[in-house]
Amino acid sequence: MTISEVELKPCFLTPERVQPEYPLLVYLPGMDGTGQLLRSQTAGLETGFDVRSLALPRKDLNTWDMLTKSVLDLIDAELEKSSQRPVYLCGESFGGCLAMKVAIQAPHLFKRIILINPASSFHLRPWLNWASQLTYLVPSGLYDVGALGLLPFLASLSRISRSDRHDLLKTMRSVPAETVLWRLSLLREFRIDEEHLSNLTQPVLLIAGGSDRLLPSVTEVKRIANILPNNKVVILPNCGHACLLEKDTNLYEILNNNEFLERKADIGRVKK
Repeated sequence: MTISEVELKPCFLTPERVQPEYPLLVYLPGMDGTGQLLRSQTAGLETGFDVRSLALPRKDLNTWDMLTKSVLDLIDAELEKSSQRPVYLCGESFGGCLAMKVAIQAPHLFKRIILINPASSFHLRPWLNWASQLTYLVPSGLYDVGALGLLPFLASLSRISRSDRHDLLKTMRSVPAETVLWRLSLLREFRIDEEHLSNLTQPVLLIAGGSDRLLPSVTEVKRIANILPNNKVVILPNCGHACLLEKDTNLYEILNNNEFLERKADIGRVKK
């Protein structure tokens, strides 16, 4: 997918290895919306998945409903090519909120769901909620400085390689101020109907960074676990909010260790 195509409308980034015989894993990214920060996990995930990462245009100002529709349309397009394979839905932070919206809109589509530090707890941080409303007063030229100051809250920097720290900062700075403000407003207004959420019967893996300094992710995944009928909570004790960038975090191993992967026999049936 070219940069110009990403700028026009939401799309899926496709890795070099397209594996239609494997289960489809759809990753919905955090506030940056680029989908690029999954790179450090892609090689491991490709052991057992055909990976797609959502990329949103830098100036995307769509509502939750429009974003949900875009994701479902993209998944439908993928399944037209290979309709018999299971679909895993994985959302991180902002993408965790979007994943919940997508899942309750089309629960039949997803074999399993993974939520990582979902930002549905945004409203539980009064100071963050308050500060996000004041960002309208900040000149856009200061957003680069703000992005740098936010890094220690986003990630356990000592656990991230120098190149990944650089990529994280570069990605944060690539999102225009107007888009950041819009996505913050979406998080402030985000609510999910608990009854609809409780109707999701497929297995859900809830992953939280135990050292998340940005959001109360451990509290939030435990709250969500009390709503979902079929879930497992995994706490990564030393991980921050952007835990997938940390050197010791391997999402594929986490899924494997928690028996969250398709059995090889199931994959074999899809291949035939």
